[in-house]
Amino acid sequence: MSKFGDLLDENIPILLVFYRQDEVRTDLNPILKDVAAALGDKGKVVKIDVDKNHKLSEALRVKVLPTLMIYKYSEMVWRQSGEQDANTLISLLQDHIG
Repeated sequence: MSKFGDLLDENIPILLVFYRQDEVRTDLNPILKDVAAALGDKGKVVKIDVDKNHKLSEALRVKVLPTLMIYKYSEMVWRQSGEQDANTLISLLQDHIG
């Protein structure tokens, strides 16, 4: 989890998307690409497969997929389970830029 800690310590907002590879919805990837494109270098989008990151998923109590979290300066500032549209995610992330 040290890599995870290093990732979260950045001064830009980071959207974490917890998912399961065999359950990934086909419409989730285009949404995440749109969010990443809108943010440019002012934010990051990181997908985390719960099957490959079981300990992390347990530590963060991820029960429903997808679960989305926004971190900034190592602190969780937003969390939601279930799908979100690109505009909502972009707006939420932009609230934490700067």
